[in-house]
Amino acid sequence: MDHLRVISLDRPKVKQMKAILPQRYYDFNTALRQQFGCRVQKITVDAGFSCPNRDGKISSGGCIYCNPQGSGTGAHARGLSVTAQLESGKAALTRRYRAKKFIAYFQAFTNTYAPLDRLQAVYAEALAVPDIVGLSIGTRPDCMDPAVLKLLEAYAREYLVWVEYGLQSAHDRTLNLINRGHDFACFETAVNKTSGRGIHVCAHVILGLPGESRQDMLQTAAILSNLPIDGIKIHLLYVILGTPLAKLYQEGLFQCLDQEVYVDLVCDFIERLPGRMVIQRLTGDPHPSELLAPAWSLQKAQTLSLIHATLEKRNTWQGRLRDGTAVFDSTLGHQVFNALQQGLP
Repeated sequence: MDHLRVISLDRPKVKQMKAILPQRYYDFNTALRQQFGCRVQKITVDAGFSCPNRDGKISSGGCIYCNPQGSGTGAHARGLSVTAQLESGKAALTRRYRAKKFIAYFQAFTNTYAPLDRLQAVYAEALAVPDIVGLSIGTRPDCMDPAVLKLLEAYAREYLVWVEYGLQSAHDRTLNLINRGHDFACFETAVNKTSGRGIHVCAHVILGLPGESRQDMLQTAAILSNLPIDGIKIHLLYVILGTPLAKLYQEGLFQCLDQEVYVDLVCDFIERLPGRMVIQRLTGDPHPSELLAPAWSLQKAQTLSLIHATLEKRNTWQGRLRDGTAVFDSTLGHQVFNALQQGLP
């Protein structure tokens, strides 16, 4: 904790902070602009990888909420190369956001679950595309071996490299219930082995998992806040047609979170995360044709607006309740701290 700045905020200083703090959490767009000085967007890539929780190595059913595409686009099955997917994504995101640089996001299934030479070929193809400044690799904590870490460490010397580990919960009973196929200790080991190599670590968590209480979910936040994790994605558990979770839902054995409950949980969760941790996502993006429930999960903009409004109403921010104090330890947080200490013009 010696690198953190801890301050006690009185009401006048809170008002000053609100005047200079763009958002009440450290979002991914802000972090990327700080590093690159321009709009940077992720482009989702489907490289045709599999998953040990589906191919029989661990299980054949997958996680209970996972669709058959493994959150992928199906682009690989349609014959689109990595390069073609990235060029198409660049054109679309340049038009929509005026983005200038891009990150190749390997999302579908487990993107370190292949022989090293294939991984190297796929990653190198992505980085050879103009204006690609980095990789973001979605994977499982039980699918990261030393050779792959060494490869990613080498890329990280020249490019931005994120490894996104699926965790979902810090509680082993939940991981067993949702058929993750690994425990929390496996995740913690993977994070510690990845940290310190110039590779940025992102954790995925899901709120509203079967059997989890508010206390369980907030314990996950507290546990993750003490690991060398650089970013986090927070997802809503929604029900996709054709999944084991859909069967539970249809049989009345699982109930989705209400939107208001989810919004409050997200705000509670990020209050307990350190300010240095980049929040890459606050909810999910279900495909309308695949969604069974809840219907409100399709209203992403509304949900984000409610999260922002709730943070404002509470007059709270990321890290406020971490260790029971107001903690600012991100670049943005230090700017706020220094401004409050020196006085605003």
